[in-house]
Amino acid sequence: MINIIWVALFLIGMGYAAVNGTMDQVNKALFTSASDAVQVCFGLISVLIFWIGLMKIAEKSGLLDKLSRLFKPVMKKIFPEVPPDHPAMGYILSNTIANMFGLGNAATPMGIKAMEELKRLNGGKTTPSRSMITLLALNTSGLTLIPTTVIAIRMKYGASVPTEIVGPTLIATCCTTAAALCIDRYFYHRRKRKGRK
Repeated sequence: MINIIWVALFLIGMGYAAVNGTMDQVNKALFTSASDAVQVCFGLISVLIFWIGLMKIAEKSGLLDKLSRLFKPVMKKIFPEVPPDHPAMGYILSNTIANMFGLGNAATPMGIKAMEELKRLNGGKTTPSRSMITLLALNTSGLTLIPTTVIAIRMKYGASVPTEIVGPTLIATCCTTAAALCIDRYFYHRRKRKGRK
């Protein structure tokens, strides 16, 4: 479905440019944007490699285990159906910690593994379990302590203080995470009440 939307947007844009006689500006914007995208990607690669390297050091030094133990009681309350020593809990913790450090790309494989483990816990059913929905809500809201990607983009475009985004990002993601968990719990209890009727 998303492919159809993208193709439709592209065709509408090209048609509009052709009718208005602005195809030369569209072509110029396409090539300029493509060049900018490559430059931004190279800038982001270095930052992501740096943070992924730090995560590896934290993992080898045992810091990630300590962080996992610190967050485990909270995660047990958020995911009550997942046994504390189940592999899914480990992947959920790793995914959450990677997201907290703004490493969305590094967090994705762990999130996928967590979903696979949660599906096993759900008996392989095609309908998502409560924990799967909660993980998706938690991942989408994305509590972030250090928004590395945004900092890298701000550095690339010459922001005078690229890290000034940290405070607002922390406040915004705390609010979105709290809202996501509240909405998740509301709909879970609503479904339960409807199931009893």
